[in-house]
Amino acid sequence: MTQSREAPIPHQPVIGVAGPSDLVAQIIELGAGLAGDQADWRLVGIAYHDEGEVAKELARVQSGLDACLFAGPLPYDLAHAAGGLAVPATYIPLSGSALYGALLRAVLEQHADIRRVSIDSVPRNEIHEAYADLHIPVTDVRVVEYRDPESPAEFFEFHRDAYRRGAIELALTSVRSVAQRLADAEVPVLLMRPTTATIRSALRTTALLGIGSRLEDSQIAIGIVELPSGPTGEYGRDQLRLAVHHILLDEARRMDATVLSRDERSYYIVATFGSLTAATDDLSAPPFVERIRQEVGLDVELGIGLGLTARAAEANARTALARASTAAGESSYVVGADGTVLTAPIRQSARQLSHDDAHSKARTTLDRLARALGSGAEVPTDRLVVDASAVAELLDITPRAARRVLHTLTETGLAWQMPPLRSAGPGRPRQLYRLLPEKLS
Repeated sequence: MTQSREAPIPHQPVIGVAGPSDLVAQIIELGAGLAGDQADWRLVGIAYHDEGEVAKELARVQSGLDACLFAGPLPYDLAHAAGGLAVPATYIPLSGSALYGALLRAVLEQHADIRRVSIDSVPRNEIHEAYADLHIPVTDVRVVEYRDPESPAEFFEFHRDAYRRGAIELALTSVRSVAQRLADAEVPVLLMRPTTATIRSALRTTALLGIGSRLEDSQIAIGIVELPSGPTGEYGRDQLRLAVHHILLDEARRMDATVLSRDERSYYIVATFGSLTAATDDLSAPPFVERIRQEVGLDVELGIGLGLTARAAEANARTALARASTAAGESSYVVGADGTVLTAPIRQSARQLSHDDAHSKARTTLDRLARALGSGAEVPTDRLVVDASAVAELLDITPRAARRVLHTLTETGLAWQMPPLRSAGPGRPRQLYRLLPEKLS
């Protein structure tokens, strides 16, 4: 199975920019000026008034993002801690040119002696390096480093106490809420902001993360399912092929894949890496194999190959199938685009839930969703169409866990997978599901 011409994979990433509204506007304006010859991206603003709102604001738009850029380490960590970050992300560093810019502003705008300041968030060694470059002693500079989202609670008292002791004459902080509290306490304060050069560099780094994410999910995944060549037992060969083909078609429909006949005893399954991982619980269990064993009583061999082209994916699938053939049916294999070999056990472990337990758990989950949406089985139909972001918010779980929940509900017949909702922009289409709480009755 080969193609003479491969369709290009889109490379324009959609980047979310999370930060205070004025900084978001500055970054988007700068990014728009760079777009074209210097860069190729689309920026989506995620503005908040307080850092604690970042996870909520991110959840509104994350399903259409390829990567996210945060204004600093605090909102970045808060989004992670809330379980609301499902795309590659980074933040704008406050060291380097951002630190030099803050020190220059302290001199020009505040007429401060930068030998007697307090600085938060920037690593101590980087402050020492900056002052050494400027040939300024760092002896009287007070420093408190950022460690985790709890750190800003210490920043206010650190700066205020240093000022009241007369140890400093200006506080430099990266946290807007801390700057406001210091100003209210009549402590001279300067809010550190990233420079244009720092923002430009961070945008380009985030764009690379987004491109990598998109290419990974857009990789072509080809599986080869091969029937054994030995005796067929009580079934004839044609009956077996028909039964297996029926199962493959049913399973492929659930993961937006295509089934093609390869030869008399094998089939191609063509999908994308993103849909494959969703259907296999992040490649922790192979598709098709266990169901074919249970319903047909047949041990098939499965090899899956990934690649940026159909030709490369097929070659890797053949390699994976050869590995499966020598494993005596105990494992299936996935060969990645870079040649990496992954393995997943064919048979379910004793720790996995039985079918009845899994169905019972799925019913409980659907009941929770229905109650969160309104009134159980009486929920209006239009509110029963959800995506992973909505389920993550309703159940207070991560978007990745929400995708697994929706896949389980679909597998157990408690939800329907609907056609993806494509937008006019270049972002990934939203995958919608129709919940079926009426089946709880």
